Amino acid sequence: MDLDKAIKERHTCRRFTSKKVDWRNIMEALELARLAPLAGNISTLRFILVQEQDKIQKLAEASQQSFIANTDCVVVVCSDPAQITRSYGEKAEKYARQQAGAAIENLLLKLTAQGLATCWVGAFYDDQVKSILGIPEDIEVEAIFPIGYEMPQKSKQRVKPDLTNIVYYDTWKNKHMGRKIDFRA
Repeated sequence: MDLDKAIKERHTCRRFTSKKVDWRNIMEALELARLAPLAGNISTLRFILVQEQDKIQKLAEASQQSFIANTDCVVVVCSDPAQITRSYGEKAEKYARQQAGAAIENLLLKLTAQGLATCWVGAFYDDQVKSILGIPEDIEVEAIFPIGYEMPQKSKQRVKPDLTNIVYYDTWKNKHMGRKIDFRA
């Protein structure tokens, strides 16, 4: 699948079939996630591939998202800010979040290209997730991704903001381009 198609087809899925996911596909997606841009080439990212059903059930409870329990594979994305904090001080948290977001987008697009589906779960009880997976206190849990094959359903059109409403030119809120740019060149 080409990149444009993966971007356009990627969407949130909360209904999964019972078809098993090959863990090698997940590892391919994580390989591309780790290639995301890094501030100072310092990786903060850590990934936990969860396949134990009792832990998946507990993650569903910790996030109050019951659909998570209907998958046989979950990826939990974490950040270890220690090294980046030594290099960047107060900016470190911002850079770690940016790295996580870039890596997560790579993960989402590769999963889509493989015909897999997921939901970006960012609401959960951090302390419970850390307890379930043995994550140290100083590690940040960024998100939880239940992964599976989407249950067939009628496709809903995703509504995204129109480009003309989110692009400004040269200054904040300026919606008029000072000079014309020929994008065909």
